Amino acid sequence: MGPQLLRRPDDDGYHDPHAGHHLHAEHGRADLGLAQAQENVELQRQLTTQTVKEAFTNMNFARRLIRVQEQALDRAQLNLRSSQGFFEVGTRPKSDVVRSEVDVANARVALIQARNAERLARVALNTAMGIPADTPTEVQDNLVYQPLTIDRTQLIAKALAQRPEQRQANLVVSQADAQARRTVRDFFPDIVGTGFIGANRADFNTAHGRADFNQIWEAALQLSWTLFDGGNRIARFREAKANVDGAVARMKASELNISRDVEQALMNVDEADQRIQAAQVAVASAQENFRLAQGRFDAGVGTILELTDAQLALTQALNTEAQALSDYRIAVVRLERALGQR
Repeated sequence: MGPQLLRRPDDDGYHDPHAGHHLHAEHGRADLGLAQAQENVELQRQLTTQTVKEAFTNMNFARRLIRVQEQALDRAQLNLRSSQGFFEVGTRPKSDVVRSEVDVANARVALIQARNAERLARVALNTAMGIPADTPTEVQDNLVYQPLTIDRTQLIAKALAQRPEQRQANLVVSQADAQARRTVRDFFPDIVGTGFIGANRADFNTAHGRADFNQIWEAALQLSWTLFDGGNRIARFREAKANVDGAVARMKASELNISRDVEQALMNVDEADQRIQAAQVAVASAQENFRLAQGRFDAGVGTILELTDAQLALTQALNTEAQALSDYRIAVVRLERALGQR
């Protein structure tokens, strides 16, 4: 029996030089894809949180307007009773009674509208929370002025670090840069290493009752370099570089948009804060004006028109205050969103 070459059955003696490179690249793409998906989930969470908070505030605003209109109706009904009493004793004309009746009717219409607005706000809140629209949701009043204390010097940097849109843009740049580096690698030669371990079995040795083996080691290196491929590598490199430039441009645009969002949110918070202060002064003045007008009317020296105007001014001042408080809360929510907070 002549010599035979033995080789391990699971070793073909060849190693793909690109296997590790491709595997590493696939892992890198998978990691970037996972990170982008996670940032998208965080973005949706922030948007949902913002929607729920705004709907929550809108419902509180609607409930506040109901109370304002109920108070307006109570005042109108009180004025109507006073007008009727004066008319019955002959100290006031019938026109005062009619004017008071009109005010009562208008107040009832406004109250009906306010109650319907509250029902619509509840439906919007339920929808935002993902529960049945007809759920009898109750909310805790949040239309209370609380001055916002913030460090404005670090807001932009904080927003850029926390906003998922910016982190997504950064990941896209990393992905494009990694792809560009892979295209650069294509300009270099490939080195292929091959080898195997085997044994040369001689004829059976009858003297010792066994076969003799001689190990064989073989290794080889092969260098391959594509010198001309019709410009494909250059085209792929230029395309990858253009993708990097585009990703960087979008990242910078995202930074500008986030800076704008933060600045606008801060301006809206400041504006609503100032309106609250002005509205509270207006409410105090309107309440005093109504008290004086009602006293003059009850004393018989004031007119129904004066009293009606004072009542309307008070209702409008209370509505303006409620609107300012609601706008302030929503402005704070949008500032939190601009900063990437939930």
